[in-house]
Amino acid sequence: MHDSAPVATEKRVLVTGAAGFVGGHVVQFLLRNTDWSVICLVRLGNSGDLRRLLPSLCSRLTIVYHDLKYCLHESIREQIGSVDYVLHLAANSHVDRSIAYPREFFEDNVIGTVNLLDYVRQYQPEARLINFSTDEVYGPAPGPAFREEDRFRPSNPYAASKAAQSLIGVAYAVTYGMDILNTYTMNIFGEGQNPEKLIPKAIQMAKLRKPMPVFAELLGEKLTAVGSRHWLYAGNVGPALLFLLEHGVKGEHYNIVGTDELTNEDVVLAVNRFLKTEPLIEYVDWHKVRPGHDRRYAIDGTKLRKLGWSPSIGFQEGIERIALGGT
Repeated sequence: MHDSAPVATEKRVLVTGAAGFVGGHVVQFLLRNTDWSVICLVRLGNSGDLRRLLPSLCSRLTIVYHDLKYCLHESIREQIGSVDYVLHLAANSHVDRSIAYPREFFEDNVIGTVNLLDYVRQYQPEARLINFSTDEVYGPAPGPAFREEDRFRPSNPYAASKAAQSLIGVAYAVTYGMDILNTYTMNIFGEGQNPEKLIPKAIQMAKLRKPMPVFAELLGEKLTAVGSRHWLYAGNVGPALLFLLEHGVKGEHYNIVGTDELTNEDVVLAVNRFLKTEPLIEYVDWHKVRPGHDRRYAIDGTKLRKLGWSPSIGFQEGIERIALGGT
């Protein structure tokens, strides 16, 4: 296992989406494990919450308010100042909402990325940027886990918008010679996650003693399949990104992979076991309620592991941390 040691040289890093679930975890990690100054670009949309940054408030933290659907004007650029690194974590990221409101997702994830990369290209040309994407860009994985060189086959508007975001990063790296790394991350879970997501919802429903909906494939009343995902505890994301800022290769792609692949049913049962509650599961036919639902996502983490990083916190420890600390 490899967690990056504290960094001695002071740097400045811009984190987009810093008030989001993943962004909040990454900001806290950077302030604990480096002496860098962290500039947090926040919009406070559907999932942004400044309370995620409260534990991190210090003289090295700067909060800048801006919606990336719009260009970064002079006042915003002055507030940011010069930076050495950019972590592009801002995203609209819920599949169900993307099906209902696809345009919003392409505006946020595609136009937002173009505006950010144009800003970096013009005003921060020496900065290293990590373009943070998702395993869903590869589409369903009926067989082996996807490697970084596999083609994209997104199945829903959210996944398509993230695939476009990744390809924008590729195009800017090639056309303008920018130092961009693209990452693809599996399902992330942890403290402070939006309650609409599977694990915090499962915890809430278990505590309320209510049935937990689980997407499945049903033939009549017969259960034929349950969705499967790989899971990565949020506390692993900061170490992975810091490692890549230091050791990643310009223009390369990296899958950030956790330790466990579980069906959604297994996840709900694991939550109930830890909480010592009786599992109550309501199977919901995904074909009827979620068009574009993929039965299984899976990505291969060999490339990053060979480079020298693997997660230090597994699924069980992550569940214990969020169950004890609340969702």
